[in-house]
Amino acid sequence: MKPTGKELKTMQRMQPGVQTLSGFLGDDTRPLNEIIQDDAIVLDRLGRTQQEVAKRMESLTQASWDSYLEGTLVDGKYLVQTEVYRGRMPCPFGHPGIYRKAVTTLTNQGNGITVVWTSLSMHMIGAHGFFEGRGSAYRLEPETLIKALFD
Repeated sequence: MKPTGKELKTMQRMQPGVQTLSGFLGDDTRPLNEIIQDDAIVLDRLGRTQQEVAKRMESLTQASWDSYLEGTLVDGKYLVQTEVYRGRMPCPFGHPGIYRKAVTTLTNQGNGITVVWTSLSMHMIGAHGFFEGRGSAYRLEPETLIKALFD
């Protein structure tokens, strides 16, 4: 499907150097709606929603913020650490809100999967179903993320 005018503007904001040095799309050439749709198909196949995934990410991130500069073990299995940086980021979708610059690293000690996300990543997944484009620095493959968060 051809991108709408709004999607084209959003994709422009996602380009390298506009909001972030490396952008949000990586080397993915698919239109934004196709990126989101393809990831939604994976979520549906795995029986998870974007909101459920984002909520789990948020709860794990919050647990690590509460442990201030230390990794913390959640549920005896999820090693989580968040580094907070100075500044905030707006949503490239034009959604209201500004998100703190923070990077969370989670290692599922049960299956050995490690994933990394930002505060903005949690918002873009929960509100927009956007896991970033292939090749993006913070791209989260939905299947890998779900295994890390829920297995």
